[in-house]
Amino acid sequence: MSLPPEFRPADTGVIHDIGYRGYTGPRLGRGYAARSLFTQSLRAAYGLGRSGKSKVLPMLVLGVATVPALIIVAVAVVTGVDKLPVDYAQYLSSIGLVVSIFLASQAPVLFSRDLRHHTVPLYFSRPITRTDYVRAKFGAMACAQLLLMLAPLLVLYIGSLLVGLKFGDQTAHFFYGLTAAVLYALVPTSVAVVIAATTPRRGFGVAAIMGYLAVSTAVVGVVIGMASTTVGFDEPLPTYPQWAVLLSPGGLVESLTNELFDLGSGTARMHAPGGLGLLVFTLVAVAMVAGSYRLLLRRYRNV
Repeated sequence: MSLPPEFRPADTGVIHDIGYRGYTGPRLGRGYAARSLFTQSLRAAYGLGRSGKSKVLPMLVLGVATVPALIIVAVAVVTGVDKLPVDYAQYLSSIGLVVSIFLASQAPVLFSRDLRHHTVPLYFSRPITRTDYVRAKFGAMACAQLLLMLAPLLVLYIGSLLVGLKFGDQTAHFFYGLTAAVLYALVPTSVAVVIAATTPRRGFGVAAIMGYLAVSTAVVGVVIGMASTTVGFDEPLPTYPQWAVLLSPGGLVESLTNELFDLGSGTARMHAPGGLGLLVFTLVAVAMVAGSYRLLLRRYRNV
């Protein structure tokens, strides 16, 4: 039985026409999303688009890596030398600690933060795949490392031309340095990003990466130092301690570059021992990068 009108509840539901229309414009798709993730990650590695304090360490490291190159160029201009006091590839090995600090501090920024804040599933709700995510993040960290090392190399190269050093010789050695920079941007970075992707805690990631790079470098330094005491100052190191360099990603790159381009001299010179060593060191470098990439893919398969 229906209620009289005065006892019926008032109708409060109202439909408003707000003019909503579905999106009919172009859809940029998966490729654009992956490129955007790469660009955003590269900017994040230098603190761009983030708070002011996030920019302090990356920019400080960039300055520390570049200022010595400026000083070398300034001294060369004043003294009128006919050769730079340090080769391009050797300069990169001399700032290895600075590069390691940048890598250890910024790799967790790209990987650990997404895990901690549970934003990774949000990326996968869009057109990009897990492979796209890994490729974009890995590429962004490698490019950030490359840019860090490219800055002082360009300063040295442009400065050498201003001094009036031979264009052909300086260009060839700049290419040696650029090759070393690419290897540094791939080999140590590949290990660091795998470590960063294993923990959502940025502090743990920083400590683990820095610890691995520092300990492996120290072990190689001890082995090389002990071996150098058994030979003369100008004599090359024996072959056997050179194989210990395989324990350190940075030492691996330095030895590979020295052997490829015949750089360095004296007892402290690390190099891949001969043709067999060059082959083994190259295969280890390739395996380290490819293996780390595969481990990253497996890591994000379960996220």
